Amino acid sequence: MASGRRLSERWFTLVLWLVAFLFAWFLIGLGSLVVGDLPRVEHRYSLDQFLDADQARPAAEALREIRREQADSRRRAEQDQLALAAARAASEAAQETFANWLKTRDATQRVDQDPGLIARTQQLDTLKSAERAIEERLEERASAQLALSEREDAQERVETELRATAQAKLDAAEREQELRVFGYRLALTLPLLALAGWLLLKRRRTRNWPFVWGFAFAAAFAFFVELVPYLPSYGGYVQYGVGVILTLVVGRAAINALQAYNARQKAAEARPNEERRTEIATDQALLRLAKKVCPGCERPIDLTNAEANFCPHCGIGVFERCPACTRRKSTFERFCYACGTPAAGPA
Repeated sequence: MASGRRLSERWFTLVLWLVAFLFAWFLIGLGSLVVGDLPRVEHRYSLDQFLDADQARPAAEALREIRREQADSRRRAEQDQLALAAARAASEAAQETFANWLKTRDATQRVDQDPGLIARTQQLDTLKSAERAIEERLEERASAQLALSEREDAQERVETELRATAQAKLDAAEREQELRVFGYRLALTLPLLALAGWLLLKRRRTRNWPFVWGFAFAAAFAFFVELVPYLPSYGGYVQYGVGVILTLVVGRAAINALQAYNARQKAAEARPNEERRTEIATDQALLRLAKKVCPGCERPIDLTNAEANFCPHCGIGVFERCPACTRRKSTFERFCYACGTPAAGPA
């Protein structure tokens, strides 16, 4: 048995639900932009803001000076290495020449070449002395480079300690900022959720119900879904806490509604049959009959039994005979299916 609602009314209802979802979708998009842009109300912190300028500036300058000295020392050491290589080459060449000269002298046994031997020996000594001087200079530069490295390490430790202190202050400031921004977001989404709950309780049956439901969907999405990426480590407690409270409130309301419904049903079943039928809307009764349940007590009944005219659970009249054509019809229908005669009593 079909519902008594008109086909156009059903289509209009579907369109209105589409309007509700579209309204929610646009509100969700707008809310995501607002929630995402809320951190812009706070300025961004940097590490330099928390460094002690009286200590950080001299430390940084000292470290730069040490590194300049290291660069100069390395450059001079490279020059000395080149000079040492040239000196060693010259010394080796002179040594080779001297060795050849000695072989020639030994072969000729000429005494007049003794002054040349002394001169060549002195020349070799001079080259060796120059080579040794360069090596000593390189050793001094290595020692100085080691001292500079130790000074650099000490200065880097000072700068690291300053930066660690500044980083701790930066982390604390960012945590405070994160708490403030979360407060902004919560102050925006929580009232929307509360307003959505109030609208559902008070305005969901008005002519503007699509906007009420659309706003409720958007508010719930903003609080329980859109807020998730921006929750700090403690923010989940707020979200789940609100969820628990809402669940308790809705659950308690559902329990009370069930108890009130059972009480109303018991009271209704005690009233006369005609009085009960007049209190049930036609569309509601037809929908319940289509589900094969009693329009009065909503318990299952056998609609295929042609002799079953009354509910066996609550006794309400479900079927009757048309006074004109005696066809069997529902007591909640305004007109007879077979002849169109109006019902004898109020439907």
